[in-house]
Amino acid sequence: MKDKNFIDLASVRASLEKDGRKRFWQTIEQVAETEEFQQLAHQEFTTFRPSPKTESGMSRRNMLKLMAASASLAGLAACTKMPIEKIAPYVRPPEEFVPGKPLFYATSMPRPEGGAIGLLVKSNMGRPTKVEGNPDHPASLGGTDAFAQASVLDLWDPDRARTVMREGTIVNYSDFLDLLSQLRSQYLAKKGAGFRILTETVTSPTLGSQLKAFLAQFPQAKWHQYTPVNRHAEREGVRTVYGQYLSHYYRFDQAEVVVSLDADFLCSGRGGVRYARDFADKRRITDTHSPMNRLYVVESMATITGAAADHRVPVRPSHVEGVARAIAAAVGVRGVEPGAQSSPEVSTEWVRSVVADLQQRRGASIVLAGEHQPPAVHALAHAINAALGNAGKTVVYIDPIEAQPVNEMESIRELAADMNAGTVETLLIIGGNPVYNAPADLDFKKALDKVKLRLRLGIYNDETSYHCHWFVPQTHYLESWSDERAFDGTACIVQPLIAPLYENHSAHEVLGALLGDPGRTPHQWVRDYWSGQKLATPVEYETFWETCLEKGVIPGTAFPAKTVTPKPDFAAALGTGAASAGPMEIAFRPDPSVWDGTYTNNSWLQELPKPITTLTWDNAAYISPRSAEKLGVQRDEVIEIAYQGRKLRMPVMVLPGHADDCITVNFGYGRTRAGRVGNGTGFNVYSIWTSDKPGFGPIPAPAKTGDRYHLVTTQRHHIITQGGRKVEEESQAAFNRDLVRVADLEEFRSNPDFAADPPEQTTQAPNLYPRYDYSQGYQWGMSIDLTSCVGCNSCVVACYAENNIAVVGKEEVDHGRIMQWIRVDTYWRGGLDNPETYHMVMPCMHCENAPCEYVCPVGATMHSPEGLNLMIYNRCVGTRYCSNNCPYKVRRFNFYLYSDWHTPSLYGVRNPDVSVRSRGVMEKCTYCVQRIKEAEIKAEVEGRTIKDGEVVTACQQACPTQAIVFGNINDPNSKVANLKAQSRKYVLLAELNIRPRTSYLARVRNPNPEIKE
Repeated sequence: MKDKNFIDLASVRASLEKDGRKRFWQTIEQVAETEEFQQLAHQEFTTFRPSPKTESGMSRRNMLKLMAASASLAGLAACTKMPIEKIAPYVRPPEEFVPGKPLFYATSMPRPEGGAIGLLVKSNMGRPTKVEGNPDHPASLGGTDAFAQASVLDLWDPDRARTVMREGTIVNYSDFLDLLSQLRSQYLAKKGAGFRILTETVTSPTLGSQLKAFLAQFPQAKWHQYTPVNRHAEREGVRTVYGQYLSHYYRFDQAEVVVSLDADFLCSGRGGVRYARDFADKRRITDTHSPMNRLYVVESMATITGAAADHRVPVRPSHVEGVARAIAAAVGVRGVEPGAQSSPEVSTEWVRSVVADLQQRRGASIVLAGEHQPPAVHALAHAINAALGNAGKTVVYIDPIEAQPVNEMESIRELAADMNAGTVETLLIIGGNPVYNAPADLDFKKALDKVKLRLRLGIYNDETSYHCHWFVPQTHYLESWSDERAFDGTACIVQPLIAPLYENHSAHEVLGALLGDPGRTPHQWVRDYWSGQKLATPVEYETFWETCLEKGVIPGTAFPAKTVTPKPDFAAALGTGAASAGPMEIAFRPDPSVWDGTYTNNSWLQELPKPITTLTWDNAAYISPRSAEKLGVQRDEVIEIAYQGRKLRMPVMVLPGHADDCITVNFGYGRTRAGRVGNGTGFNVYSIWTSDKPGFGPIPAPAKTGDRYHLVTTQRHHIITQGGRKVEEESQAAFNRDLVRVADLEEFRSNPDFAADPPEQTTQAPNLYPRYDYSQGYQWGMSIDLTSCVGCNSCVVACYAENNIAVVGKEEVDHGRIMQWIRVDTYWRGGLDNPETYHMVMPCMHCENAPCEYVCPVGATMHSPEGLNLMIYNRCVGTRYCSNNCPYKVRRFNFYLYSDWHTPSLYGVRNPDVSVRSRGVMEKCTYCVQRIKEAEIKAEVEGRTIKDGEVVTACQQACPTQAIVFGNINDPNSKVANLKAQSRKYVLLAELNIRPRTSYLARVRNPNPEIKE
């Protein structure tokens, strides 16, 4: 007997294709009209389901796991009485401290895979609480991604290691320094033979110089580098074409046509934030004369880059090389045969149209390959760019930004072989977590156990630390001095904002002790290194150094572009490019929320709905609808994947737009020693991942196990309904408008008002709402450009940090009780197998005729003269009438005391300008009213009006593409007023006459008219 929610995917496909019209839809269950979905749509809110709970409302199991593991998690008390707290005056505050006035410091956040993003970090009385992008940093330009926004929570994580350990016993750091002194004397006599150092990818100039100095003193020692999401394929591809290791970056601001070969370049990787900004700038539409770039994407897994594409084709990972070869042959790359075949999924006509577009824009196009594609695909992409004249224009080659570029997979393989051979006597592991994330075929843990002395410097007492004799807690980047290089080689200072919270030490200190200089501080190491680079005269160096600290960037350090010429015979090294043999393939990818496992214990990121899939607190085996039909599996069914002699069980998630005959799995889960948030979440993909096929490989058809595992997504939580029925189904008849509005570029040019609502829906109708005079004073509003938005979720995490938002855990998310004040909804349009993907950012709309206000019996939600819809928490009695009456579903209710009032370290992460809510109150977006009031007070003191751009909301400031703009709509010269005057402007549900202050700019696509879809 089939489950009541069984979905016949063939029927869903037929339903979407029956009338030939591209419909918008949000979930497969919505189209299939499953019993569960109909119940959710009818009831609108999930039924209150108290399961076995503690008094606080959190199940005992989850409470023990989550308690004290992140900011704002379930507490112990059932009531809302706050704990007694004592305060003391700040008797001798530092000179620059003014109570209530935050300070901002420039610093940089290192990445596990190397490179850094520049930040401005807000410090409240010595507490780092919020990060923003540094507008002076080339990798940021003022924007950030979700990882940077969430990094401040890692600083205050109570699960961080706090003490130096020797075989499980707490010891002093001085004992460790004594050990290093002994090791130095011992290995100097042996010239370092038997000593190994393992780091992640090093792009710090100072740390690199220390490591090279160590190798100079100990010439027979070895330094290995390894990060699971590394760039070895990219480096080898460049070397294949140009005969040397080079770094490179892309000028998307100069590219009119972009072809992505399985590369998720938007907000991902070293230059992702900058790339997203430059790419969005080339798509920014102001009028019908605005030019627009064009993006072609060939990929296996649906990504935010694919969602932004004008043309997207899902293909198996092994078939990407065929597409690259076909393009290379067509543009005249020497050595690639003209008869090279494309993949079965990509037609010859499609390739011909893409090549013609590239040829017309020689020197103004980019072809790039994904980091998980093999070196051959990267080599082909570089050769194509060279043939098109893009090298040196839109593709810039520079010296490697790594201190010592190596093939990291070969490096970790060599280390494992040496450990197994018994030639490694002492191993120092700095950062990383190789016991957890090294390829399974290396059996790193077993090899590590053969090393006589194992030393470890790490932030957490994790899987690797557990297997080492000595463990030293490592500093967070906000606690210690260092430096890093950005994607273009620009050097930047990592400046601490706070002294180490615990007995933490940096890599500079540990290596300094090995070099015989244990007394030098990290600050001295960094400062001394740059004073030796002769970037300024000794007399001017102090001023130079202060300027570097203030700006966060060291001027004059960007690497100059190199002129390169492809080797004439490079194509001979590419091989035949035969596709993987096997009925299916498996593709390995970093997780968009927790990356390679580095951020697994960060609850903001764990609960963050992943882009496209909206999955939280888990990873899954993503497959296409056709593959699900072929295998006979539904969502949540557990399958067994066999790969390279190893097996892994994972639940299935059916994903529209995924390539057929392929399974995509994400790293970062299945941790055992991540911390109380990360332990036991998801499935360990590293257990089947191998070093010989790190990107993808063939697998037999997975086997059904008969088991089920409940995956929790937010995609079905906030389906916008009207009278219990789906708006999308009624839009053509009743409203005649879709929630997402989109047009092709030519359609927009011929009809600029395509997104406008009918006049009868925009005219102020008679109503019973209180009348406000909105023509005077400040009137705040927001505009969101759907063409620029890439759905990266940076705004969601920024809202967490700015507004002290609570994390509720997987079980409560499943009940529909996620507390995020802003969300990014995913909409699909078209068929089931390769639909267009759209993002819709949903904050509170701050309606002028707010339907939430007149149903509140206690006046907890009310209107301000400036057009803000406000919440007065101490009035709220929890009727939830306002939420029931909100058509946008943007209000959140504290069912339990989600905020943690008991963990001391978590007080540090909270924004003192925003209250921490207790249970039983309604929460929602406030347009960051605390920032508005701060600007108003400052302007009033100075006797002036607020300038445009002076008030920046947290979501706006975090957005890497500047898709969100906020300001005074009464100022005709303000940016937001100009955006609201554009022809693409529209509001959601205008027919309800609630007049929202948040408006949207309809999305514009730029498809190639020669490609018929």
